[in-house]
Amino acid sequence: MLKNIVTLAFLIVSLCVSAQGTIKTMFYNLLEFPSAQPNNREQILMEILDEYEPDLFMICELESEYGADLILNTSLNDEGINYVRAPFEPSQSGDPDHQQILFYRKGMFSLEAAEVIPTQVRDINHYTLKLSTADQQSDPVVIEVFVTHLKSSQGSGNQTLRLDMVNQFTNRLETLDPNSFVIFSGDFNFYTASEPGYQELLDPTNAIVMVDPIDRPGSWNNNINFQDIHSQSTRISSGPFGAGAGGGLDDRFDFITISENMRSDPKLKYIDDTYKSFGNNGNCYDNSINSTDCTGDFSQELRENLYNMSDHLPIVMNLETNKEIVLNTNDYLIENFIALENTLVSENLNIRLNSNFSENISFEIYNILGQKLLEFTSENSTYLSVDVSKFSNGIYYLKCNLPASRTFKFLKSF
Repeated sequence: MLKNIVTLAFLIVSLCVSAQGTIKTMFYNLLEFPSAQPNNREQILMEILDEYEPDLFMICELESEYGADLILNTSLNDEGINYVRAPFEPSQSGDPDHQQILFYRKGMFSLEAAEVIPTQVRDINHYTLKLSTADQQSDPVVIEVFVTHLKSSQGSGNQTLRLDMVNQFTNRLETLDPNSFVIFSGDFNFYTASEPGYQELLDPTNAIVMVDPIDRPGSWNNNINFQDIHSQSTRISSGPFGAGAGGGLDDRFDFITISENMRSDPKLKYIDDTYKSFGNNGNCYDNSINSTDCTGDFSQELRENLYNMSDHLPIVMNLETNKEIVLNTNDYLIENFIALENTLVSENLNIRLNSNFSENISFEIYNILGQKLLEFTSENSTYLSVDVSKFSNGIYYLKCNLPASRTFKFLKSF
């Protein structure tokens, strides 16, 4: 058994796969996650993320570390341990319940640093990522990712608070390498491109010049000419859920902005026409996103999920690199040795093992709260049938003691 495990570990460490040089990014205001209604929004989010499968997932309105783990374990890692998250940091600003965090694809990036930039309103979270490329030691691709949630509502006082927050960001740019690749995303709450905060963000005299990838300045609020890029509100009325804003889709509050060098540098470049208000078919002005009048490329099923999930739409954008992205194969090789026969379970969870691992392997089953419910071993068998009939309906996780093993997820029902 030990020899087999050592051999597997060697294979996992030694082998790698090359991936296309495309990076998919998403920012999403999740609306008071996880407390806002309806219940089990982590499942709704899973369906939305499965439609796009971002490599970088940036969020705001996260209420707790528990919520971050719900997103990681249920919404993102529904098909194995494919994502990891940055550390959760409690608020250092005035709003303790609305935080930001970053999730990223495992093996594609390494998190080099994380910091919190406090402001009068909410934190700006800053993450330094290194892309996993073949030549990362000699010519690394480093991405500085900032995520925030600027002050909401109209009025000169709120505009000033938004400007102050943007100033905190642009001041931080002065400390970075001027050639840095920078992403600044968030719910910016800008009503118009003439607002001081937006002007400061794109000021060409900043230490690192930032740009709006779609370059669509104007008065976005209640303006049908911008209906294709509006991101809030997904609902005519907030009544069904008791949280968030109503009014229909008529504001561009959500943004992903980039450093100017990402328009042209082949090391990391924005792909034209990939910036989207995800789920917006461009015909939903002042309407709910799930209206049957808003048909188009984005399906009715997706738009129903977006309506139920949040009063905001996600913003997505693709990047490309001329580098070869190299992924560790940990999460793929292990599937050749362990497989679940059934992921929808009513009575017995059936597990098949490769014959090379016919000796004892230890297994554990956990619920979504991380509580261990059951331990068992393979007992020299290549087939296991585990009685879970007494488990409550819900999602559970199967782990084993093999090196670099993924976590398997199954749903108990009936």
